[in-house]
Amino acid sequence: MIRWFPIVILIMKRIVIAICTLIHVSVFAQDNPTALAKPIVDEGKRLYKSEMASWYGTDLFLAKYKDQDNIGGYFSYSDNNLAKCIFFSKAEQPKAIGTIIFDSTYDTETATVDLTERDLTPIENDLCRIRKLAYAIIISDTMFKSYQNTSLNLIPLINGDKKKVYVLTGPSQNGVVIFGNDYLLEFDKDNQVISKKALHQNLIPIKYGEETGQDGKVEGAMHTHLPETGDFITATDICTLMLYEKFAKWKRYNVVSEKYLNIWDCLTDTLIVIPMSTLEKINKDKSKND
Repeated sequence: MIRWFPIVILIMKRIVIAICTLIHVSVFAQDNPTALAKPIVDEGKRLYKSEMASWYGTDLFLAKYKDQDNIGGYFSYSDNNLAKCIFFSKAEQPKAIGTIIFDSTYDTETATVDLTERDLTPIENDLCRIRKLAYAIIISDTMFKSYQNTSLNLIPLINGDKKKVYVLTGPSQNGVVIFGNDYLLEFDKDNQVISKKALHQNLIPIKYGEETGQDGKVEGAMHTHLPETGDFITATDICTLMLYEKFAKWKRYNVVSEKYLNIWDCLTDTLIVIPMSTLEKINKDKSKND
């Protein structure tokens, strides 16, 4: 279960003061939690790149493609330094009916839109297959929950020999960021599902653009992870933050678990993970000196 808390600007001021000391301590620690969380950060950024291509690719494709009844779905993936959004047909053996290519800026003015029908490449065929399998599971399995004013977004991801489909809950209203109600399905080399799990156990809608801090600006927000979710920020949390942080105008976002404080810097898209034991020690030392 996740519980979300209001903006914690006053608490964060004390934490930020201690960060320089904490970085120095953690860099030389044998089990540096920030380093341990790096694969999660990398995964979150892969998800973000896919979703960005899907966001803008959908707008460009639907503006040009007229046969709406022929659209079976879409997915996105990275190809070297390019992000590709692929729309596929409803046929039993789907074909690519739209290929939208972005550079790292995701600028729609420089994106390439190709509506030529063609065969899917091997990696595209795998991405399409696991996405369709995941969709069939989602609509038939009661583990997957839907909420009013939201939609479930499927993100197939192939990284090396690992095949996954992440499911994120997206808002249908402006001014809201949604964390939680997210899932992970994993597939084997033959595209057969081997595991499925809920990453968070609850839904957290956080409004932005309304509340203000002491200086009239909201600097960030936070939520907590119970043990079943894990000690670290999730890849889905990172993806969601990178998608919405600029709209929310956040400077940082915190995920608190029993073991760690995860601080996501929204300005630099970097993560610092601080052991709670270290934070407690610094706060105790500071109290002695006050």
